[in-house]
Amino acid sequence: MSPSELIELYKKINQFDKHMDFSLKIEDGKVTYEVLIEDKHLSSPNTCHGGVLAGLMDNVLGVTALAYAVTEDKLCSTVEFKINYLNPALKGDKIFGEAVIDYKGQRLVVTSGTLRTKDKLIAKGLGTFNLYPASKKDFFSLETKTT
Repeated sequence: MSPSELIELYKKINQFDKHMDFSLKIEDGKVTYEVLIEDKHLSSPNTCHGGVLAGLMDNVLGVTALAYAVTEDKLCSTVEFKINYLNPALKGDKIFGEAVIDYKGQRLVVTSGTLRTKDKLIAKGLGTFNLYPASKKDFFSLETKTT
């Protein structure tokens, strides 16, 4: 399975992204997530819940690691990640998430990323991901179940 085919499969089976209205795009190997902050994302009358932003950050960091992992015939899982909230995300804000790979090892990948609007930095994050052989999971068998 090619990296682009795997990402399409991931988009089909990822119920969390659908529930949260997260939009994943990959162009020229660069992972971008977007979300428009709506009522269902709020924890107070106008402010996005930190858990929504944490979920978005975990996604952008993790799919960046995954896009690399599949080129090595591997998958990945989150070992740890942290997020620094720098500015509130408000109702109506369109949040863009992007990440880069900082380290590629035999078993670990480290990524760092940002969540931002057009005008302000919302959060910074750092993630560590475990690489494992794709054959260890029945992930690829899901393709037949989702079509």
